[in-house]
Amino acid sequence: MSFKRNILELRKRKKEAQQGGGEKAIEKQVAMGKKTARERVKAILDENSFHEYDLFVEHTGRDFDMDKKILHGDGVIIGTGTMYGQPVAIYAQDFTVFGGSLGLMHARKITKIMDHALKMRVPLIGINDSGGARIQEGVNSLAGYGEIFYRNTNASGVIPQISVILGPCAGGAVYSPALTDFVFVVENISKMFITGPGVIKSVLGEEISMEELGGAMVHSEISGNAHFFAKSEDECFEQIKKLITFIPWNNAQKALRFPAAEPLASANIEEIVPNDPHLPYDIRDVIRAVTDNSDFFEIMEYFARNIVIGFGRIDGNTVGFVANQPMYLAGVLDCDSSDKAARFIRYCDAFNIPIVTLEDMPGYLPGVDQEHAGVIRHGAKLLYAYSEATVPRVTVIIRKAYGGGYIAMNSRHLGADFVFAWPTAEIAVMGPEGAANIIFKKEIDESENPEETRKQKIQEYKDKFANPFVAASKGYIDEVIEPLETRARLIHSLEVSASKVDTRPLRKHGIPPF
Repeated sequence: MSFKRNILELRKRKKEAQQGGGEKAIEKQVAMGKKTARERVKAILDENSFHEYDLFVEHTGRDFDMDKKILHGDGVIIGTGTMYGQPVAIYAQDFTVFGGSLGLMHARKITKIMDHALKMRVPLIGINDSGGARIQEGVNSLAGYGEIFYRNTNASGVIPQISVILGPCAGGAVYSPALTDFVFVVENISKMFITGPGVIKSVLGEEISMEELGGAMVHSEISGNAHFFAKSEDECFEQIKKLITFIPWNNAQKALRFPAAEPLASANIEEIVPNDPHLPYDIRDVIRAVTDNSDFFEIMEYFARNIVIGFGRIDGNTVGFVANQPMYLAGVLDCDSSDKAARFIRYCDAFNIPIVTLEDMPGYLPGVDQEHAGVIRHGAKLLYAYSEATVPRVTVIIRKAYGGGYIAMNSRHLGADFVFAWPTAEIAVMGPEGAANIIFKKEIDESENPEETRKQKIQEYKDKFANPFVAASKGYIDEVIEPLETRARLIHSLEVSASKVDTRPLRKHGIPPF
């Protein structure tokens, strides 16, 4: 065969392989409102930057007539490309090829690109769109999942791992996204569940739809398995592109610095927090008042809304924000909010991202439901995460800081580098009203005017304990600042601690309260 014929043969084989499951399968994919695997890859990466590997890999199944089936690329695309000119590794399951089911060679393609990403210290993006394990290959499929999970764990904290759910992700397949750093879902397209509706009906006799069981909003709002929710695939891809600008390429680097910019809303920071300490406000407005261009990229927006997490920039540098949200449950800490914040803190610590904590909450949520759900264990995760973190850590107490919640929200006692408080801060074991009712109960009960006496004692408690100056007098607060000074203090604190070195006792690893 001549050289030219070899080239033509190559082109022919590549064209056939790139057709996936064929025109009809592709038409069906499009009819479901979904892009093809290659379209997704190209939409995420820089234009013309994708290089595909293992295009001609074939499955090894021989039972159940599998030897007669041609599965182009074995239902998954792998390769490398760039985002904003920087290299990334990526794989995308192809639902048009045997439902994107995972067999032995399918798994080996994924683990190959995972190994490559870890070795080269570049981010890994995985697009999930699969019916699950390929039953015809038996235990080989299960082995494939195990190999993937093992690599997810080894890469954790070393390179960013991003999972995109763009179709079904069922059974064992769900655990790979759960092991990664960020999970993206899309309305009406993403489905994640351990057991499908059919199995639930056969076992429990309950009718339930796929959307109710494991749709995009279910995992964004109820289970907390998803970090970003989008209305369309294109919106999802834009979210991924924005996220990648905030994080470093690996744990030996820092996030890329952008040109510094003033907030768009900083002048209004004093007007955000109401004078009445019982009234709520949106803590995200405070965050936007201190970030460059007032840009804040929120994570897990719909889950555990009583705490807010996400990325912003201060003076051009990426910062991770953890903030109580007074608009929901008064910003209390509970099981879900503790989990949400703790995991984010550990991510920031692993990837050299400074943490800014904005505090305004009345403590941990009381109640039988929370106690039985394990609020002690879950709340301890937050204590552990902050205590363990060695990146620069700055706290600003805006209003309430009561009880164990005060300690948990990156207090001086957990190793915070800088702690500031606004004049409106109330730092105490409990709220002035409750404390006065306990401490001065006898005086109030015996008073001729109990209500007036109660008001006097509440004010007395505030003057003696529930203000920032008592904590400042003991060195627990570095400085009481005006709200307008907040951004300047954050900039200076982060500059001072940029080269921070904080060692921990020599050990294999700690044992967090999982």
